[in-house]
Amino acid sequence: MRRHRIMGLLGAIALTAGTLAAAGPAHGLTPAGPVPGPAQGVGAAAEPPPAEFGTDWHDPLTAAPPVARPATRSCEVTLAEAEFRDFTPYRGSYEPPTACGPADWAKVVLRLDGKVKGRQYDRLGNLSLGGVEILRTSTPQPSPDGVTWSVEKDVTRYRDTLARPQPVEMLIGNVVNETYTGVIDVKVTLTFHAAQGAVRPAATPDRVLPLTTPSVTTPRNTERILAEVYATGSGGGCEEYWYMTTPDAAPYSCKAADGPYREVRITVDGRLAGIAAPFPTVWTGGWSNPFLWYVTPGPRAFDVQPVVYDLTPFAALLNDGRPHRIEVTVAGVPAGQSGWSTPTNLLLWQDETREVVTGALTRHEQSEPAGSSRWTPAAPGAEHRLDTEGEHRLTVAGHLDTSHGRVTTTVTRAVHNTSVHRWTDGENRDALTATWTDEESVTRGPTTTRTDRTYTMDGETTLGAGDRLRTVLSLGDRADTVTLRGGRRVDFARLDDRYTGDATYTANVPRDQRHAVATTSARYRLHGSGTPGGCYDRTVGTVQGTLTVDRRRC
Repeated sequence: MRRHRIMGLLGAIALTAGTLAAAGPAHGLTPAGPVPGPAQGVGAAAEPPPAEFGTDWHDPLTAAPPVARPATRSCEVTLAEAEFRDFTPYRGSYEPPTACGPADWAKVVLRLDGKVKGRQYDRLGNLSLGGVEILRTSTPQPSPDGVTWSVEKDVTRYRDTLARPQPVEMLIGNVVNETYTGVIDVKVTLTFHAAQGAVRPAATPDRVLPLTTPSVTTPRNTERILAEVYATGSGGGCEEYWYMTTPDAAPYSCKAADGPYREVRITVDGRLAGIAAPFPTVWTGGWSNPFLWYVTPGPRAFDVQPVVYDLTPFAALLNDGRPHRIEVTVAGVPAGQSGWSTPTNLLLWQDETREVVTGALTRHEQSEPAGSSRWTPAAPGAEHRLDTEGEHRLTVAGHLDTSHGRVTTTVTRAVHNTSVHRWTDGENRDALTATWTDEESVTRGPTTTRTDRTYTMDGETTLGAGDRLRTVLSLGDRADTVTLRGGRRVDFARLDDRYTGDATYTANVPRDQRHAVATTSARYRLHGSGTPGGCYDRTVGTVQGTLTVDRRRC
């Protein structure tokens, strides 16, 4: 992905993750931030880290847990194996395994193993099976000696798709030439874990439908509908940095008439059916400083999580046997502006004892979308400032007359965003502090599930004396979920995924004179009734691309 240069002065600099020729110690330089404490855990460096980046570094890794797997019989299927050199997709075919029993599996885990060496940008990738997108990802930027990495994802919910032979399509768009030499080599496998003994088949949707066109006809006995949208602002250009765009009047290199507020919306037959705050993904070349991401990617960069909407209140309307229009848009994107992808899947549960499930949409209330971006021009020698705030609230409800009685579903969702963007003329200093909240409550019969999501970004890039470019950045991805039945808590989960990084290098010089230094830290914490042992807590830290901390708690 070629990226917008946050720093206007750096338009001529190729900010890639390519070769850093061997360089001696940088005179008078210190690491870009506090050095993590003593190395702990498997894989942490036994030797002190180098004074600056060399031509190789640790393979990329995250602090997130591996997918939990049952100890039952398993079968592995290779889904795709390809070298990506251009924008030609890999196409193949998939056959479900026969050695792990019928398609009522306990767990299905996708694994991507990749390798790349030389010089290359980070690239976006996606994988679909029968038109159903099951993975959206991005790649790390390589060292001259090469890096390997892996991604795991639980794809059990796509059982309906996995149960039948399907065409496979995968694309990681790439450019390989004399300058950008990195060929992206990947292998993707699926491991199927059988249901055996006390390990029961996973509860999964009955149907999975890709929304390849806005028109869709659902089974008439549908009693629950979820839509998942892999919404990403990406592909280069200003929408990759949508959270830093400014109104037209402000003197900044990326414009959006209404400022940086974005909201992912889904409609049914033109009527608003769901709202969500987009996650501010930072890819592995983001914020004009790939040294931040060589080893530790930001949250979700390797495994893009979809926005999920509960459309069950609209099921009665969709169950009439006729085609309906379900469409996804991103509010705030300037008219005609590209840069967002919104591939969508519908997950459907059916009432197996009814041919037709009837009901009604009984409530539809929304607040007027509120948003403002106020630009304060800079005084001589001072900073410009853009203060942005936006919010929106939606409540929908409906009932269905199912074989197990009338079931009412009420969905309430509220999104809110505040940000302060500060920059100097020429963008030699560019800073953002932003918070997004997305609060959702779904009540279905006697059960209520509440999820409170908070995303944070606090960063600054400066170009200082001697053309030293420094980026200091922290990112947060947090979610609290609780399920109540009859007012009593029956399930809960708490996610806290945080990244901090501080990286500096010399701009406008050959690679062997950049004298790059960086410290990064990522901590992933997960607590809840669905977490093995009830708790997961891991921290990884790096200095100059060397893993210095790998600490596990709990």
